[in-house]
Amino acid sequence: MTVLAMSHEELSRFDTLMRVERGELRVDDAAAVLGLRRRQVFRLLDRLRSDGAAGLVSRKRGRPSNRRYSDAMREQIIAILREHYADFGPTLAREYLIERHGITVACETLRQIMIAAGLWKDRDARRPRPYQPRYRRDCRGELIQIDGSKHWWFEDRGPQCTLLVYIDDATSELMHLKMVESENAFAYMDATREYIERHGKPVAFYSDKHSVFRNNRASANGDGMTHFGRAMEALNIEIICANSPQAKGRVERANLTLQDRLVKAMRLAGIATIAEANAFLPGYMERHNHRFAKPAFDPRDLHRPLAAHEDLRTELVWREWRTVSKALALHYNKALFLLEPNAISEELVGKRVEVCEYPDGSFEIRHGDHTLPYRMHDKIRQVNQAAIVENKHLDAALLMARLMQEQLTPRKRNNNEPCRRSQPTHLFPAPIGPDGTPIKRPRGRPPLRRIKPADSAHRLETC
Repeated sequence: MTVLAMSHEELSRFDTLMRVERGELRVDDAAAVLGLRRRQVFRLLDRLRSDGAAGLVSRKRGRPSNRRYSDAMREQIIAILREHYADFGPTLAREYLIERHGITVACETLRQIMIAAGLWKDRDARRPRPYQPRYRRDCRGELIQIDGSKHWWFEDRGPQCTLLVYIDDATSELMHLKMVESENAFAYMDATREYIERHGKPVAFYSDKHSVFRNNRASANGDGMTHFGRAMEALNIEIICANSPQAKGRVERANLTLQDRLVKAMRLAGIATIAEANAFLPGYMERHNHRFAKPAFDPRDLHRPLAAHEDLRTELVWREWRTVSKALALHYNKALFLLEPNAISEELVGKRVEVCEYPDGSFEIRHGDHTLPYRMHDKIRQVNQAAIVENKHLDAALLMARLMQEQLTPRKRNNNEPCRRSQPTHLFPAPIGPDGTPIKRPRGRPPLRRIKPADSAHRLETC
């Protein structure tokens, strides 16, 4: 059985001609209905009798137009576009084809050529993905959306900093705000401790895929959890990472509102430092929640108090493990820690101990419930200028050593060390560069290389 594809006009023509065949309609009347002459009606009737309904299908269907550009012309246009205008739109590319190459082509024709060659996408392909809203959670404390918003919060009165925002999904209530220098693990640990002390433990935090919440390079070595995630697991708080900013739109929209209203409120209050902002934020949150918060569907509050065995200070910590050597020493972040010999530390040879860094900058080496005393020897050292001056016999040698050290690249700490901008004091100062300023380790992945049109055209040719 053959399947035919016929247009509405062809179906109407077939019905009219069949009525002529059955004697229900005269040829003159059929010609008037179809808008044809008598000769054309007789030709169609002959084709219907010989080929059936397939004889009425237009024979131009599926064949290229007589006005179509030749294949050689189309290939020439595509070659020019890939070489010079790989990232141009159809309208702009057409202008340059006419101006520089003397090739006149209609804009719509060029657009179809570029789409077929993979150099352009139509409107439907470029249309953004729709994100439909979801219902709020039922209870307060069931889901808390968290995010960091980097902005010029003090305008030109202070430095650029980050606002950590905790907002309840059920009520749109600002649960906690904290101004910090940057979005890092210690800042979130300190802010989360303040949140739990004020409200209790929520059921879950809803965040983006920041490295504080999710190890994007997790491997088989270790459990793949971040230090903040390990602390939340110990406190029985779930962390859920959104796959897109639109998924946690409640906190994203709150950031936009705060970047407008909070900035102006702090301008009127004359606030220019992080400390002043953190003292101002609780009062602002009350006014904001009175204006924008909504009642929850369920009046229950699902925040939970801390259990008897849970200690926020010992859980919200950057914790790593090291093995104690026979000399009662361990290495951490380009530094050597010597444990004080005592009855506890002497039993730890060959065993693993916890190295704990707290958000306030304090540092501890722990084993179980015991805090071990230690002495620190930093392996990143500089030549002592006073010793060069005072020692008469080693002046020349030490001067040469100092000049050689200045030419070398300063040693840096471990790449996986935490960001310490939120710690007021700590044991690991950044190395000093030749100009006397601390060398800061670049955070995040390196920026993507800008692709030139020639590289883009070469990639398209090799695909």
